[in-house]
Amino acid sequence: MKTLIAEFISLDGVVQAPGGASEDTDGGFSHGGWSLKYFDPVVLGGMYTELAAKSDALLQGRRTYQVSAAAWPSRSGDPFTDWINRVQKYVVSNTLTEKDATWNPTTIVRGTDFLRTVAELRPRPGGHIYVYGSATMVRSLLAADLVDELLLTIEPIILGGGKTIFADDGTAIPFTLQSTVKASTGAQVCRYVRAR
Repeated sequence: MKTLIAEFISLDGVVQAPGGASEDTDGGFSHGGWSLKYFDPVVLGGMYTELAAKSDALLQGRRTYQVSAAAWPSRSGDPFTDWINRVQKYVVSNTLTEKDATWNPTTIVRGTDFLRTVAELRPRPGGHIYVYGSATMVRSLLAADLVDELLLTIEPIILGGGKTIFADDGTAIPFTLQSTVKASTGAQVCRYVRAR
């Protein structure tokens, strides 16, 4: 299995709260929902649906899981929704309990076991370990060299600060641009593969 990170990202590298005003206001972030106007259902919807079909696990941090678990189970009828509701989910959390894991199937992974669990999933047969949101978790995956691909939907907006998936630690991690697609909204979908 390969770890695929899929993020909606601003020109200045912010990934915080792309989908809703109250999704994540940490640090006083006031631009929640900034990504919605750049979503192209044909280009972006088709690409994310195609990648989901090739993914056999969904990995999320606690906040992303809770936001997703509140939104997706009540939906149905399109391939991405059907996939996300049935795929095996792993949520990294030290605070959630089994009774909080209502979006089935879900396995809770404790923080101390997180990187080991991902490392154990990767040699298994299957498609992608799909990750979205979860900025802190993604930074840890990048630092541990457990990311195979980045799918960045770069949107034409500067947010002036917020959470990012990139550490500020001076470490260089090379990737190769595999493909790029422009959406009708001006968003640019860039797929990068880890250069080894």
